[in-house]
Amino acid sequence: MDLHLDGDTQAGLAAKALETFMAVYTDVTAEDLAPFLAGYDLGELLAYKGIAEGVENSNFLIHSSRGYFILTLYERRVAEADLPFFLALMEHLASRGITCPQPVKNKAGQTLGRLAGRPAAIVTFLDGMWIRRPSVAHCAALGEVLARLHLAGADFPMRRANALSLEGWRQLYDASKERAHEVRRDLTGILAVELDALERDWPRGLPQGVIHADLFPDNVFFLGDELSGLIDFYFACTDTLAYDVAICLNAWCFEPDHSYNVTKGRALLANYAKVRPLSPQEWAKLPLLARGAALRFLLTRLVDWLDVPPGALVRPKDPLEYARKLRFHQMVTSARDYGVTEP
Repeated sequence: MDLHLDGDTQAGLAAKALETFMAVYTDVTAEDLAPFLAGYDLGELLAYKGIAEGVENSNFLIHSSRGYFILTLYERRVAEADLPFFLALMEHLASRGITCPQPVKNKAGQTLGRLAGRPAAIVTFLDGMWIRRPSVAHCAALGEVLARLHLAGADFPMRRANALSLEGWRQLYDASKERAHEVRRDLTGILAVELDALERDWPRGLPQGVIHADLFPDNVFFLGDELSGLIDFYFACTDTLAYDVAICLNAWCFEPDHSYNVTKGRALLANYAKVRPLSPQEWAKLPLLARGAALRFLLTRLVDWLDVPPGALVRPKDPLEYARKLRFHQMVTSARDYGVTEP
C-alpha cells in the first residue's frame, strides 16, 4: 500500500498526520489509487500513507507534486447521503472565516467519487498539530472558535438531523447491553438508569444550529499556541448549540485522573460566551446537556469496543473514561460547578 516517502520533510509530515487522523478499514492499492487520482488536477503522485488512528473512516495522506492532501474513504456510521452536507458545510464555514479542510473538486467539478467500493473525497491538508494535554489557554481558544463556528453556521441552508443524539442512544444501548458487563460488571444498569432519566428530562426548545458534535482535541490544530484550524466534520449536524459546548467540556476539561479542571472549564465557557452569549435557559440546562454528551460517547465507545472490525488498524477508546465523567455530571447542581457564574 505504501510508496516510499522521499526526504525528511515528507516523512515528518506523514508522521504528523499519523498522529491526527483516523483508522484504515479499507486498503487501497497503488493500482486502484492511480486511476482515481487521474481524475484530479493534483499532479504526479509521489507517495501515500495509510493513517492508523481513530475509529470511523479510512484515511490516507497523499503527497503529490502539488502538495499534501487527505483522501478519505467513508465507512461505518457515515451515511453516503450525508456527505454533500459535510462537504458543503466545510466550504461554507471557510467562507465565513473558519479555517478547516476544503474539498478538492475533480476534473468534472465533483467533490465525491468512489474508490475501492467506498464513497471517497479528497480535502486539503491543514497544517498544525493537535494538543495531547490542553492548557487553560488552549481551552480558551477552543471556546472562542466554537462560538465563531456556531455563528458562522447560522446561515448555512442545509440541515442534517443528529443521528447520535437522544433518539439514537436507545438503539446504541440495545446493541451493547447484553455484553456491557464485559467492560464493567454493573455497566448495563448504569446505562439503563441514565438513559431513562435523559429521555424523560432532555431539554427542548433551546437555540439550534450547526454543531460540530465531535470537537475533541485531536480535531483542533494548533501552530505553537495559536489555533490553526478545525478538522473532521463528519458528525456535524443540526442540533442544540449548547450541547456542542457540553461535548467540549467533556473532551477538554478533564484531567488524566478523570478530575474536572474548573479553571479550564471557566476559560472555555467564558470565551465562548464573549462571542455568543448563552441564555439563562442554556446555562440552566448545561449540566443535563453534559450528562447527555457523556452518555453519547460512553455508548459509542462501548459499541466500538465490543465490535472492532477484524484486521482494522485501530485502537478502541476506553468507554469507562466517559462512565467516570458521567458520574461527575450527575453530581453537578448548576453551571456554577463548571466554573462560571450564571447570569
